[in-house]
Amino acid sequence: MFPEQEDTLLHRRHVLCGGGAAVFGAMLSTLLSGTRPARAEPISGAVPEVDQVAVRVVIDSDQFAVAPSAKAGSVDIQRFGWGIGDKPPGKTLVSEFGLSMLAESKSGPETQNILVDFGFTPEALINNVQLLGIDPASLDALVLSHGHYDHFGGLIGFLRQHGAALKPNLPFYVGGEDCFCSREWTAGPVRGDFGALDRKALEDAKLTVTYAEGPALVAGHGFTSGQIGLTSFEKLLSPSAMRIGLEHGIGCYADKLPPDERTQAVVPDQFRHELATSFNLKGRGLVVLTSCSHRGVVNAIRQAQWASGVRKVHAVIGGFHLAPYKEDYVRETVASLREIDPDYIIPLHCSGEPFYEIAKAEMPGKLLRSYTGTRFVFTA
Repeated sequence: MFPEQEDTLLHRRHVLCGGGAAVFGAMLSTLLSGTRPARAEPISGAVPEVDQVAVRVVIDSDQFAVAPSAKAGSVDIQRFGWGIGDKPPGKTLVSEFGLSMLAESKSGPETQNILVDFGFTPEALINNVQLLGIDPASLDALVLSHGHYDHFGGLIGFLRQHGAALKPNLPFYVGGEDCFCSREWTAGPVRGDFGALDRKALEDAKLTVTYAEGPALVAGHGFTSGQIGLTSFEKLLSPSAMRIGLEHGIGCYADKLPPDERTQAVVPDQFRHELATSFNLKGRGLVVLTSCSHRGVVNAIRQAQWASGVRKVHAVIGGFHLAPYKEDYVRETVASLREIDPDYIIPLHCSGEPFYEIAKAEMPGKLLRSYTGTRFVFTA
């Protein structure tokens, strides 16, 4: 255990011990509502090592079709370009303010595919999955990092389009019951209903809803962070509020939330359920997919280090949620990342241009640019 993880250890003990009742309660409630709940397989002993991890950015905010493929150190950067090939122009990749990533891992002869997050719209996800040649039948797990619409909005339409092709009882990982709460967007510039994840649609697609409140294995190769402790300088900004309870079968079970929230109508979102997804690349260290980092990108990395017992970080890729913060906070984050010393940093989605510019100046050899469709291949 790392010294800075003492608070996180207490957090994990709560999840695995005192929090176990909450996990069971959430599972029971979901069972009564008709979905297929399960407990995630906890990490016991060393996390698996893999020989290769390829992360495809299925949906992000930007696309640059003429960016060349490249090699950066040991990382193979493959750009998608145009959707043409042996046919004239038709569809092209759709970029939107949302995030979806496909993590393909290899260990010996075995390959596993995990789809992490699902973008804002089903139109974008369905379109990009087709153009990128992703076979829904090849997916071994789905992971939802947190209950924001720009990360789950494309899921239900994708399931309606491709549900019949998915593997039976495909595991769908969430970090807690509050992932299902209805949400209001409160941060502006436009405020309003921010939607909720539809349990019935998950049931209809025959997914196995899998609660991963503690660190847990995913598809045999990867692992989730479990709920991310607030152990660093990072401060949580809450751009959304959760509506407590069910309305017309949509929402979260109030009795499965912390006692101080159960009797409230609306509470600020604390993102306790947020997950990062990671892989232990043989001889290189961790590849951490942070997704959105509402709980802090540094906290997410430290959680992955603690959960795995692996200190070395090879790459961190995802949204770092630094766009809303002032420059001094962004600089503090960059300083902390320099201390962690990952080999590569790949900001996506909500990271913000100020972070990219500061990191480019201070860590030019580590920063890699990504677009919708880009595939990063990390090899042992």
